[in-house]
Order: sequence, then structure tokens, then C-alpha cells
Amino acid sequence: MTTIFLYRNSKLEGSKNIAIGIRDYLRNHDVEVVVEELETQELASKPLSSIDPTEIDFVITLGGDGTILRYMHNYPDHHIPVLGVNLGSLGFMADLVVTDIYPSLANLLQGKYSVQERLMMRGVDSEGKECSSVNDFTFHRANIPSLVELAIHVDGAYLNTFSGDGVIFATPCGSTAYSLGAGGPILTPNLEAFILTPICPHTISNRPIVLMPEQEIQIQYTSLHDPIEVHSDGIFIGKLKTGDVYRLTPSHKKFRIVILPQTDYFSTLRCKLGWSGKSKKL
Repeated sequence: MTTIFLYRNSKLEGSKNIAIGIRDYLRNHDVEVVVEELETQELASKPLSSIDPTEIDFVITLGGDGTILRYMHNYPDHHIPVLGVNLGSLGFMADLVVTDIYPSLANLLQGKYSVQERLMMRGVDSEGKECSSVNDFTFHRANIPSLVELAIHVDGAYLNTFSGDGVIFATPCGSTAYSLGAGGPILTPNLEAFILTPICPHTISNRPIVLMPEQEIQIQYTSLHDPIEVHSDGIFIGKLKTGDVYRLTPSHKKFRIVILPQTDYFSTLRCKLGWSGKSKKL
């Protein structure tokens, strides 16, 4: 029997009714549905804790890209393919629109899909605490009113000291998130690379750079101000004091995303970014 974990953003209006509709559809097709502990009564489903996570075939998230990221951080030991239903505005990972839910579920249950494995980053702080990221790690001045300096080394070789509001290190999957807003390039999500994007750099010649993911990146905070903040996928994970070093490498874990027949990454780009170009017949 197929088992699906239904994970929703309960703060979004209408998510409960959509979740119930999906639950009923799946049950009618002999699929077992599990939900988070706090959702068991509201969605009348079995709790996630009642089964071995390795028995779960898919995760269906209801929300947006942020909901997928929260799922990945709340359940870091899961290695389950994710199908995201978009209930928000932007959604590069959660690009399944509500009107396509049931045809898409039919494709999923009929095996008409593929699973794409995308690069993730692994971060380790000076005390050995680890964290993984789907989209990006951000090192930001937070409440410090002046510019901060971050010295970057790649496999021990000095790259540069960036003076500004901070730096972003993004995966190709995260290239359309914060990094894009800070002027970084868009990379197709199946590439193997990291992006370094300065945030409001003091030196105008500082530009984003694409790095090989096999290399270890060291970020050292060199300013004599209060500690700066470190975020993974927009989630606060710690601070860097003067002299602290944070290390980034490829994660052994991959972000596994369900790709359905109607999925078209370039169409999603054009739609979400409002590109106005038109295809012409010659």
C-alpha cells in the first residue's frame, strides 16, 4: 500500500479544506494518509509517529516554497520525495496549482512522474553543530547599524573579504530565492554548484561568483562588532562572533522533488518572474 505524509501550512486560509479533499481522494485510491501529531483530529488521519518514516512513499506539502523548507528542517532525517502544492503567490518548488491537484495525484499514483535529486549544502559552526540547507545559508549583519566584514576562503585559498550587509551562499535550487533578490544569477536546479552573492557590498566591483561544490568554503567574521546572524533557508540557526569560522560543504543528503509530466521549469520562471518575452514563428 502507498503511504503519503500530508504536511500543510495551517495558517493559510483554505488549507484545511484542500487537505481534506486530498485525504479523501487518496483514501479512495487505497492510499494510507498520515499527518503531524497536532493534525490527527482535525484531519482525521493517523499520526506520523505511528509508522516508520522509511515506509512513507511521498510527502505532499500544502503552502509554498517556505512550507517545503520548514518540512525539510523539521524532519531532517527524512529522505522522501516531496510534491508541493502552491497555495501562495511565488512557488518555484511548490509549483503545483490547486486546479491541477487531482489530475496530478492521478499521475502520481499511476507512476507518471520522476524524482529529481537536487544539491543541498551542509554547514558546520565552530563548535561542530551541523545544519543542512535546501536553498541557502545567509550571514547577515542583523541589528548592527554599520557594514560588517566577512573573509572567504575556498579550500584554504583566500578569495576576498566582503564588506557590506553580509553574504549569501545558495544552491542552484535556491538561486531564485534570496540570492536572486540580491543580484545573483539563476541556475537551473539540476546543476552542481554553489553561488556566493554579496548583500549590498560596499565595493561596487564585488559581484556574485559561482563555485564548484566539491570545495570547502570557510566564512570568517572579522569585524569587531557584535555577533552577526546565520540563517539556513530563512531560519535562524546561530550567530558568528569575531574570529568565528563557519564551513560549508555539499550535503550527503539530497533534496528529492517529484517532477510531474506537466512540470516545465522554464515556464515556471517566465510566469513567476513576469518575463514578457514571446515566442515567434519564423
